[in-house]
Amino acid sequence: MFHYRDDAFVIDGDAASLSLGEVLASLSYALDLTEGQPAGHSVRACWVAMQLGHAIGLDDDNLHALYYGVLLKDLGCSANSARVADVFAGNDRALKHDFKLIGPNPEHFGAFIVEKAGADAGEGGRAAVVDNLLANAGPIMTNLIDTRCTRGADIARQLRFSEEVAQTIAHLDEHWDGSGLPAGVAGDAIPLGARIALLAQVVDVFFMAGGGIAARKEVQRRRGTWLDPVLADAFLRHSDSPEFWRALSANNIRVQLFALEPADFRVAVDEDFLDDIAIAFGQVIDAKSPFTGGHSDRVGHIATLIGARLGLGDDQCRTLRRSAMLHDVGKLGVSSRILEKPGKLDAQEWCEMQRHAMLTADILGRVGVMREMAMIAGAHHERLDGKGYPLGLDASMIAMDTRIISVADFFDALTADRPYRAAMPVERALDIMADETGSALDPRCFDALRHVVAHGLPTRPLPNIGPAFA
Repeated sequence: MFHYRDDAFVIDGDAASLSLGEVLASLSYALDLTEGQPAGHSVRACWVAMQLGHAIGLDDDNLHALYYGVLLKDLGCSANSARVADVFAGNDRALKHDFKLIGPNPEHFGAFIVEKAGADAGEGGRAAVVDNLLANAGPIMTNLIDTRCTRGADIARQLRFSEEVAQTIAHLDEHWDGSGLPAGVAGDAIPLGARIALLAQVVDVFFMAGGGIAARKEVQRRRGTWLDPVLADAFLRHSDSPEFWRALSANNIRVQLFALEPADFRVAVDEDFLDDIAIAFGQVIDAKSPFTGGHSDRVGHIATLIGARLGLGDDQCRTLRRSAMLHDVGKLGVSSRILEKPGKLDAQEWCEMQRHAMLTADILGRVGVMREMAMIAGAHHERLDGKGYPLGLDASMIAMDTRIISVADFFDALTADRPYRAAMPVERALDIMADETGSALDPRCFDALRHVVAHGLPTRPLPNIGPAFA
C-alpha cells in the first residue's frame, strides 16, 4: 500500500512484500541530492526511458536492464563530489545541477567555467581556478566523469546486476558524435541503454527547469550530436502530447514506474537483500569524502559488536547494523566544501552540516521497511542531555539502538583521519568519550565499547555483497 507526503510516497509493508524497484526508487532520492537535482529525478528519468524503450519495441530482457540502468545511473555520483568541489572551488551540488543545464557546445562549457568556477576561492583565488580549468579542462573533466561512471558501474556489479546495467552506467556521458567522456565512444558503439539514459536525463533536467516544450527543444538541439538521432526522433514522436508531460509531473509517477518493470523480472526484497543494499549505499556514502572510506562499514561492525555485548538478539543486531551503515546517508545532501573544510565551520555551514541528520531520517523513511531504521539512524547526533540535533531529543526519547550507533560513530570518527585533524590513538579517543559519558553518550554503550576494544577490535575489509539477482 502507498501513502503520500509532500514530494514522495512512503511504501508500507515488510521486506518480503517489497520489490527491488520500489526500494531502490526510494533510495534514489539520495542520489538526486548528491547531483543537486530536484527530488525524483532518477525516477522520472527512468520513467522517460521506459516509455521510450516500450515505444521502440525492446524485449523484456532489455527493458529490465534499462529499468535498473537508468534508475541507478547516478550510483557513482558521490565519488567525484569532493574533487568537483576542490577543482571548481565551489558547492559541488550546485555546480553539478548547473552543469547539466549548459548548452552542448565547447563554448558553453567555457562560459560555465568563467561564470561558475571559483565561487569560494575569494577575490584573489578565483582567477587562478578559472585559468586552471580553462587550460586543463580535458583531463580534469575526463577524470571526473571516469571516476563517477566507473564507480557506479562497479557498485552495480557488486550488487550482482547484469553487465548491461553496469555498461549503461559506465557509458552514461558518452555522446553520439564521439564528443562525450570518458572514452569518446561514438554511435552504435555506445550501449543502447546508455544512449537512452542520457536522453532521459536531458529530458528530465530541462523539463524540471522549463517544462515539456523546453525538454523537447533540447532533445532537438542535441539530436545527432549528443543524442542518437533515431532515439531522439522516437522520443519526439512519443512525447508529442500533453498527456505525456502530465504523467511525468504526476504525484504518482513512482507508482507508474513500478508498473513498467517487466513483471517476470521483479525481484522480491528479503532480509539478505536489505543487507546488500545497506552495504552498497554505505559505499556510496563513504565515497563522498576521501576521509570516510570504510566509515559506514566500520560503524556498522562496531555497533553490532556493542549490541551483542549488551545482549541484543540476532535480528535486532541485524537491523542495528543496517541502521549504522546508513546513518550518514544524509551527508549526500551536504556540499563537499563543508564536509572537507579543514577549519571551523561558520554558523551557516554548521546549520547545513546539521541538516544531514534530518535528511538521513527522510531518505530512509521513504520505505516502510526502513522506517524504524530512519528514526534510529537519523537521531545519531542527539545527546542524552537534550543538547544534540536535529530535534534536541533527551534521554527519555533516544532509543538504545541510536545510543549504540552514536558511540560507534563517535569512536570511529575520533580514530580516523579527518580534514581538520589526524586520527587519534585509541586510548586518547576513549578518554575524550569518557568525558562525554552521561551527558552525550550512554554509559552502558560506552562500557560495552571499552570491552570490545580491550578484547581486540577486529579490522576487516568491506564485505562482499550477497546473492545474485541479475
